[in-house]
Amino acid sequence: MSRVLRQALALCVLCLGVAGAGAGERIRLNTDCPPGFELSAGHCELRSLYQRYASLQDAGVGGLKTGLPDYRDGFSPRQIDLGRYLFFDPLLSADGDVSCASCHQPDRGFADGRGRSVGHDGQLGTRSAPSLWNVAFQQRLFWDARSGSLEQQMQGPLYDPVEMANTPAQLLASLNGVDTYRRLFAEAFPDSYEPAQGITLEQIYRAIAAFESSLVSLNSRYDQYAHGYADALTAREKEGLNIFRSFVARCAECHTPPLFTNQQVAVIGTPEPEGMAFDPGAEVLGESSQRGGFKVPSLRNIALTAPYMHSGRFATLREAAEFYTLGRGHAVPEGEELKIHWHIWEPQLSDSELDRLVDFMNTLTDERFKPREPALLPSGLAPAHRTTARGGELASGEQNNE
Repeated sequence: MSRVLRQALALCVLCLGVAGAGAGERIRLNTDCPPGFELSAGHCELRSLYQRYASLQDAGVGGLKTGLPDYRDGFSPRQIDLGRYLFFDPLLSADGDVSCASCHQPDRGFADGRGRSVGHDGQLGTRSAPSLWNVAFQQRLFWDARSGSLEQQMQGPLYDPVEMANTPAQLLASLNGVDTYRRLFAEAFPDSYEPAQGITLEQIYRAIAAFESSLVSLNSRYDQYAHGYADALTAREKEGLNIFRSFVARCAECHTPPLFTNQQVAVIGTPEPEGMAFDPGAEVLGESSQRGGFKVPSLRNIALTAPYMHSGRFATLREAAEFYTLGRGHAVPEGEELKIHWHIWEPQLSDSELDRLVDFMNTLTDERFKPREPALLPSGLAPAHRTTARGGELASGEQNNE
């Protein structure tokens, strides 16, 4: 579908409220919690074996049976399901050309397979889209850790002119212009939705946060091993785990189980792709020592989210692992004096050890609770995430209908 046609269809939805009849009437919000959650007093609460274990309390690496940090749950099933529809609906963008799922695609580990994400009107961003798996546990969001909540974070892409290019006023007008959405918001927020006022920004943000908080991945083969099933990993994978946790490689000191991130900012001196300007990263937080620093990403589902690093510098996990053994600060651009994290040194891992690390990281894949993509959207628009987030690149089997 061409961009012009998408714009026209979006305007048609707003003017005529086409989703209020036909397909829209068939959309009903789920009253059951997603897998991995249990309904309690009308709210969905997380259930995981990791809840049986003690937390690290921000101290050390710990053993395999280490508890989870604080997390968000307690949303109603309807709020989570409403957020799912919003997440996939391109009506949330200025021209109906991209959705949240365009940069966070379920089949790509809730990333998008690109070193630089593509947004509104095919514009290239400056960084890759981080995975959304387990964001309920994240204390800071964005690569530069500038956001402290999902509600705050989502306002970045929603209103950024390069990403979804919307405005708060247009977002409210778009959603309130669709009968089905007004009905669904009234169902999801029975205590706060007022027909005279209509849908509010706070309700929009909360619904999307509810859905994103339900994206939990804690049932990989590694997790089976951590919970006591010794045969869940092969001999090579166990060797990789031992290297990962060793004081020589020191991977686990930043990529700390069970989330495989310590949620801190680290300056590691990752090189930018050729031709790209140096990214100052977390220096935006006002601390000069954090120049070139980025939030340590989780390694959960890492095999699905290539390319790697904040700008997709490395195409494979093997390349990313090798970066850490080539020497402290070896790729820092000339003229930059970065405060490289003290964990980064020269472990001098062998090729075999690097291969075993990759073997182990592949055991962290778990899509068991991947949510179902909506067959119909309340807006009446077609999903955009499989066709419009590639900046002119067509996926295998797609045809150019421009």
